[in-house]
Amino acid sequence: MSDPLTVGDTAPDIRLPATGDQELSLADFRGQPVVLYFYPKDSTPGCTSESKDFTRLYDDFRNAGAVILGCSRDGIRSHENFRAKHDMPFDLLSDGDEALCNAFGVLKEKTMFGKKVMGIERSTFLIDAEGTIRREWRKVKVDGHAEAVLEALQAL
Repeated sequence: MSDPLTVGDTAPDIRLPATGDQELSLADFRGQPVVLYFYPKDSTPGCTSESKDFTRLYDDFRNAGAVILGCSRDGIRSHENFRAKHDMPFDLLSDGDEALCNAFGVLKEKTMFGKKVMGIERSTFLIDAEGTIRREWRKVKVDGHAEAVLEALQAL
């Protein structure tokens, strides 16, 4: 496996199923900054809080010209339900084959109920209008995270 993408690298052109009956790639958004956040699982407490924070600040992100995309390994039906329940105004990507997760190196070994499993480590990437990764946050703690990402976006 190649090294995970990091600051200075170009975001990959990987096309994934997305909410709203779409297929999206990061390349579709060239010309505007993208906030790509990876989260472990739809409808879990931390992921819900994080998604609500990005939703609450959505207008500020849009005013700064950015697109927000959430990504997990959950399927589209799960994503659609999660998005509708919390009125998320942005799309969620379904990375069932883990292509985007692997490209960004966000899959990590975790221990759940005493068993080792591979799961998504909560991570966010700020990609500029040219498609270059400008900032990364790994091992994200939800509290204050969306605000920190917005601040970094506004400083681009």
